[in-house]
Amino acid sequence: MTAKLVAEFLGTFWLVLGGCGSAVLAAAFPEVGIGLLGVSLAFGLTVLTAAYALGPISGGHFNPAVSVGLWAGGRFPAEHVLPYVMSQVIGGIAGAAMLYLIASGKAGFTLADGMASNGYADHSPGKYTLLSGLITEFVMTFMFLIVILGATHQRAPVGFAGVAIGLALTLIHLISIPITNTSVNPARSTGPALIVGGWALQQLWLFWIAPILGAVFAGFSYRSVLEAEYAAPPPVTGRKSPTSS
Repeated sequence: MTAKLVAEFLGTFWLVLGGCGSAVLAAAFPEVGIGLLGVSLAFGLTVLTAAYALGPISGGHFNPAVSVGLWAGGRFPAEHVLPYVMSQVIGGIAGAAMLYLIASGKAGFTLADGMASNGYADHSPGKYTLLSGLITEFVMTFMFLIVILGATHQRAPVGFAGVAIGLALTLIHLISIPITNTSVNPARSTGPALIVGGWALQQLWLFWIAPILGAVFAGFSYRSVLEAEYAAPPPVTGRKSPTSS
């Protein structure tokens, strides 16, 4: 378990440092800024690389919503959820702290810019409402878990789950950065919020509740509808079954 928790810490640390770091340090860098597309790719690449490097050890969750969603989908034991979540949150905080140490070395740096914190209303990049943020985070996390559960299914092609999951997170960011700065991950939201404080902490509740609810709904839905149907043997046609009279 110790190795698994360390892997979850490192993976979440990497996700926050790489993803949020790209937004804070490189998104609008003079003349060669990577923009929304670059930030989206950065988040996807952190998950993709960490999934292959650390996934064999811990399963590569790096996200409390993923751990809870996998539990709801019958893929993860309940007694491991809390230790995983704690390691992920600590990793997210450590990643945000490291990013702050780096970013604060530039003249003119200020936490007023938000340090890639998630927000709604006045703190949404596109000034989207609380309702828009709630719906977005719920739906995006729901679909993220559907991709994860499908890509890691026993019938899925072996070895490609990390690619599908990384690309899914990239797509999610392309859609939702303008709305909430994209969370779908409470640990990713908690790290920057603790550094920024104020409004970021006040709005943090949304980025725990919506992703967790979306993940739980996805887990139960996949397990009870999609996976149950997917696991059923194909119907026999053209001949009577052995029990037919």
